[in-house]
Amino acid sequence: MPTFVTETLPYIVIGAVIIAVVLSAIHIMREYERAVVFTLGRFSGVKGPGLIILVPIVQQFVRVDLRTLVLDVPSQDVISRDNVSVKVNAVIYFRVVDADKSVIQVENFMAATSQLAQTTLRSVLGKHELDEMLAERDKLNRDIQEILDSQTDAWGIKVANVEIKHVDINESMIRAIARQAEAERYRRARIIGAEAEQQAAEKLVEAGDMLARRPESMQLRYLSTLQDIAAEKNSTIVFPVPVEFLQALAAPATVQRETASRRRGSEAAQA
Repeated sequence: MPTFVTETLPYIVIGAVIIAVVLSAIHIMREYERAVVFTLGRFSGVKGPGLIILVPIVQQFVRVDLRTLVLDVPSQDVISRDNVSVKVNAVIYFRVVDADKSVIQVENFMAATSQLAQTTLRSVLGKHELDEMLAERDKLNRDIQEILDSQTDAWGIKVANVEIKHVDINESMIRAIARQAEAERYRRARIIGAEAEQQAAEKLVEAGDMLARRPESMQLRYLSTLQDIAAEKNSTIVFPVPVEFLQALAAPATVQRETASRRRGSEAAQA
């Protein structure tokens, strides 16, 4: 029995080694993974997904994930073009489109993309004023995305989207912005009031021209005004009287005074 074990042991060892070598040569890549293969240190192709077989020791591979990755850009201190200090952070969505470039052209594409995103965020936002950062965020997102996409293309990276999440402003600047907004609203209110006065004046001039063409329409306007006053149930009603009506009432008295004056003058002359 010991002789049998001694004779079969080398075969068992050789079989175990062969099984281990075969198992080490077989690899399975998921649908979203690719294997960048190197043969004796030289790039020999990209394989996957599915079952791949590599020559042990002679060939090595690097597993690359092709799914969209989310990178949170840390908060950056940015000085805007109008010299306002703000803190801005963003999030970047990107994915690997060329697995071989992402391994060969850059040591760590995640770290490289993160550092590039931070510097690009500071440089792009530093060219804009604070109002543009707050009001034109979509445009800034597109500008940053285009710059990152063009610079990471050599690494086999496609930047799909960039979103600025927060623009933090210190308390003193928040109060200044609030005062500016209040002054802007007051200015708009004054302008709207002035435009209303101008339009009212133009309408009054048009109404005056229409009433001047038909004097009897003024009397109708008086009656309409009295109706509006009576609807309020006031105890005192101011009744507007046309000047022409007063002149018509004063005319007979004036004629009588002139007649009496002429009569006294004639009597004095006869005496």
